[in-house]
Amino acid sequence: MQRRLITLLPLVALIAACASQPVQSPSNVAETIARDPQLSTLNSLVVRAGLAETLKAAGPYTVFAPTNEAFQAVPAKTMDELAKDPARLKDVLAYHVVPAKLTAAEVKAGNVKTAQGASLAVARAGEFVTVEEAMVEKADIVATNGVVHKVDRVLMPPRR
Repeated sequence: MQRRLITLLPLVALIAACASQPVQSPSNVAETIARDPQLSTLNSLVVRAGLAETLKAAGPYTVFAPTNEAFQAVPAKTMDELAKDPARLKDVLAYHVVPAKLTAAEVKAGNVKTAQGASLAVARAGEFVTVEEAMVEKADIVATNGVVHKVDRVLMPPRR
């Protein structure tokens, strides 16, 4: 009897540990961005630009999501200009969104059309994926309506 109890003890401990872990429900692209502390700047800008509802829609979407560090590298003057020009802010953010699901494995050298209307140059070399001059730091964060790739730079679309 003691032997059974001893062999069951690790199993009971494992079940208890798993039961105490929070279960994350599947989330859309907007919620996926909002849940990631490294994307808090992007999240606040997406909300300010009125794109959150779009990124909650059916999609599919691929978002090349600049990290907080990427936004810190943008000159303060540029960030001030974007804050004062909602249309330009929306253009910049939409330039990071591709209206299709594109995983890292599916990236082929070439251009993809963005939600903003311009094209982005994407490429893959082994495990490394680039978009324009940015490097994908973490790829394939899956959402219910697409995928998010964290990038190390903020991409600026051509002026229209």
